[in-house]
Amino acid sequence: MATVKGGEFIVDFLIKEEIPYVFGVCGHGNVGLLDAIYDRKDELKLISPRHEQCAAHMADAYYRVRHKPVATLSSIGPGTANMVMPLTNAFLDSSAILAISANVPTQQANRGAFQELSRQNQSESPAILQRCVKRSFQPQRVESLPLFLRQALALTTSGRPGPVNVDVPFNLFQEIGEIEYEPSQSAVIGSRVGASPQNVKAAADLLYSAHRPLIYMGNGVTLSEAGPELTQLVEKLHIPVVNLPNGMGSLDMRHPLSLGFVGRNGSYQAVEAARHCDVLLDLGARFDDRSASSWIPGYSWNIPPTKLIQVDIDVTEIGRAYPVALGIAADIKTFLQQLLQEIDRRGVPGKQVTEPWRTQIAAWRERWDAHIKQNFSGVTSPLHPRQVVSVIRDLLPDDGIVLPDVGAHHNWFMQFWEARRPQTLLNAYGFGGMGFGVCGVLGAKLAAPDRTCVAVCGDGGFTMTPYVLATAMEYDIPAIWVVWNNFGWTSIRDIQKGMFQGRELGTMFYHKGERYNPDFAAMARAYGVEGVTVTHGKDFKEAFAHALSLGKPVVLDVHVNGDIHVPSTGAWELPPTPHREPGFGSRYIPSN
Repeated sequence: MATVKGGEFIVDFLIKEEIPYVFGVCGHGNVGLLDAIYDRKDELKLISPRHEQCAAHMADAYYRVRHKPVATLSSIGPGTANMVMPLTNAFLDSSAILAISANVPTQQANRGAFQELSRQNQSESPAILQRCVKRSFQPQRVESLPLFLRQALALTTSGRPGPVNVDVPFNLFQEIGEIEYEPSQSAVIGSRVGASPQNVKAAADLLYSAHRPLIYMGNGVTLSEAGPELTQLVEKLHIPVVNLPNGMGSLDMRHPLSLGFVGRNGSYQAVEAARHCDVLLDLGARFDDRSASSWIPGYSWNIPPTKLIQVDIDVTEIGRAYPVALGIAADIKTFLQQLLQEIDRRGVPGKQVTEPWRTQIAAWRERWDAHIKQNFSGVTSPLHPRQVVSVIRDLLPDDGIVLPDVGAHHNWFMQFWEARRPQTLLNAYGFGGMGFGVCGVLGAKLAAPDRTCVAVCGDGGFTMTPYVLATAMEYDIPAIWVVWNNFGWTSIRDIQKGMFQGRELGTMFYHKGERYNPDFAAMARAYGVEGVTVTHGKDFKEAFAHALSLGKPVVLDVHVNGDIHVPSTGAWELPPTPHREPGFGSRYIPSN
C-alpha cells in the first residue's frame, strides 16, 4: 500500500484506467484535486470550459464517439447543480461519464458551510444528481476511495451505459491514507448477455413466417457496435430497416433496404412500412412519442396486430409502450450473432415470400422522392432548410461527425440526413437538452482529432452556450459551428400556431418590430474564431467548403427560412389538444 493524499490517488486511478481527459471547472471545493493533477498534467489532460454544462456535454459526446468514458469535475453546490441537465441528457441517451464532484469537508458537514446543501441532510448536493445518474457515491474516508472509484467506473459502462457520480468531500483530496489501487475491471466485466436458445429459435420462427417483416433499429445497436451483424442479417433475410436518430449509420443509410427515420417527421417509406409490417424486430429502440406518433394507432405503428419482437439490454424497456409477442433481455450484438447462427443452421429462406413487400416499399419511396423533389428544393435567400442539410452531406467526409443540436433544424436532419457510418450523428434525443451539440462538438473532436466535427445548432441553442468558442480557442480545438439562424424558437412557434390559432408569444426574436439576433459571425471574431455570415443559398457551399479547409474553429451564421416546415408523415399529440393529420400520407388501420 502507498501512503498518498486522496487527490493524488484519484489522479493515479484515472491514469491507470487510461482516462485521458478531465473536463471540469475549478471551484474552492476541488482545488485539492486540481493540485494533484498539476504534477501529472502530461498524463492526464485537464480541459476547463467556461461552464459545467459544457464539461458534461463534452464528456457525453466523447463517449458516443469512442465508447470510452472520460471524467468530469465540478465544485460544491452550484457547480454540481450546473451538471443536472447535461448528466440527465447523457443518462437518457445511455452515455457513460465518470462525474466527480466536490463537497464541503466532512469536519464542517451540517454546519451550513458556504454552498453546502444541508436543509434535509448534511452535504447532500449528490441528491440533486441521483435522478440523473445510474448511482451516486460519497466516500467519507480516504480509505474508501479505491472501492468507490472502482465500483463507479465499472458501473458507467456495464449493462446499459450511463453517468455515475462520485462526490468527494474537500478534506479527502488533502488527507493522507494507506491505500492501494483497485482496478475497475471494466474491460473484463461481461455485459454481452445473450438470449436463451429457445428465444433465438422463437425469434427466427416469427421472422421466417413474416410476409412483411421490418427491423426497427435504435441506440442499442450503436452502443453494442452491432452494425456488421445487423448488415449481415438485413442482407440474409432481405428485411428493410427503419431507425431512431441514435441508431443512424449502424446500417449505411444509402443501403437499398435502409428506409430512414420513423415517426411524425419520418420519411414516408419508413412510416408506411411501420404501419403495414406484420412482424417487427425491435433492436434497442424506444417507442417514444415522436417515433410512435404519440402511440395513436395507425400513424406510426399498429401493435398489435403487428407482432413485436423486442430486444433490449434493459429489461424495463421491454413492453413499456407496446405488448410484445416475444421479449428478449440481451445485448444486441450477442443476440444478432446468435440469430445469424440460427439462420445458418436453418438455411436462408427464399426472397420470393417477401418480394411483394419490398416492391411496395419501393413504390412508397418513389412517391416520396417525387414529392420532395417538387416541393423541397431551391437556392433562395434566406436559405431553404433542406439545402443546408444537403450541402453539409455532400461535402462532409463519410467519417465526419455531425451534432445537430435541439430545435427545428433537428427535424430536417432526422428526415433527410444520410449517416454512412455508426457514431457519426450524435443526438440529444431522450432529454433534448439545448447546448448538447454546441458544446459536445468539442468532446467529439477530442475523441476523433483526425475527423471533421460539425455542430449544427439553432440560434437559440447557440445563444445559450456561446462561451464554447473561448474553449475552442484556448485549447486549439478546430470545431465547426453552423448556426441555423431563423430568428426564433420556431419549433415552439409552430406548436403555438397549430394549437392556439396562431397566438404566438415569446418564441420569436424582435427589436423595435424587426427580427433581431446578434451578429454571430462578429461574435465569433470577438472570440478569435473565424466568422462568416451566409444569407443566400448560392454562397453556402463555398462557405462550408472554406470552413472545412481551415483546420481551425469556424462559425457560419446561416440565415435559414424558418417559415418552411419539415413535411409531417405521422402525428403528434399533446392531450387534450387534438392532433393533426399527416401533411403527406394518411393514417392506416388494418382491417383485421
